[in-house]
Amino acid sequence: MNQRTEQHTQPVNHLSTLVLGGTGKTGRRVAAGLRARGVPVRVGSRAASPAFDWDREATWDACLEGVEAVYITYAPDLAIPGATDAIQAFVNKAIAHGARRLVLLSGRGEAEAQACERIVQASGVEWTIVRASWFNQNFSEGAFTDMITGGRVVLPTGAIPEPFVDVDDIAEVAIAALSEDGHAGEVYEVTGPRLLTFAEATAEIARACGRDITFVRVPHEDFVAGVSESGAPKEVVWMMDYLFATVLDGRNAHVTDGVQRALGRPPKDFADYAREHAATGAWRISA
Repeated sequence: MNQRTEQHTQPVNHLSTLVLGGTGKTGRRVAAGLRARGVPVRVGSRAASPAFDWDREATWDACLEGVEAVYITYAPDLAIPGATDAIQAFVNKAIAHGARRLVLLSGRGEAEAQACERIVQASGVEWTIVRASWFNQNFSEGAFTDMITGGRVVLPTGAIPEPFVDVDDIAEVAIAALSEDGHAGEVYEVTGPRLLTFAEATAEIARACGRDITFVRVPHEDFVAGVSESGAPKEVVWMMDYLFATVLDGRNAHVTDGVQRALGRPPKDFADYAREHAATGAWRISA
């Protein structure tokens, strides 16, 4: 273990922490991990008390009262129009309430997300950026879950690979940044250890499940139309269009060392994630 990693393991005094999106993929893991370390946690969500709603700035003050650190996630994505204004207003309010440490979950390869990063970086308090793209858990807790259980993954992508990152790794990096010294001023671009196309990721899941799961590539326009016709919220339709048309163009087709630098260990491999989740039985064939 090098000196830098040793420094990362030193805990700070437990900062009362607001976890935005505290019931979501990364947020609920971050909240649980912080509590396990004895950190006082307030969950920021519409269902929490006090409630937090990005679309209702009047809800922010009560959530920020007495908070010293904040894990910032913005739904559905920082690339959504208006996100920079919301992040700027929130950061201003958080600092006014006495927050002194901000950890932002950002989007890899998204110019709009990097604009939000600059807002946090210019805040004048301790900051850490955790920059990620496609999660492993999109196949088990997100948009592609029903495709996997249905045995047919239909997406508008071909040979462009992605270094899928595990949400548990993202959460561990955020937990470390919120509860340890040594992470201020760091941009942790986090990926898995290897590149996979969506077809290859589907094949990994099929092997782990021991059954056939077909990958089908469709035209982008047909895919977006299908998402829209499914009744998905317009923000989700916009997001799927943006991610597959813009971000998945090869710009992220390389691995990085963010997990290693932050945690002193390699990231989880997609095959390990697939085997672990398959073992739960959650990917059984849907009726």
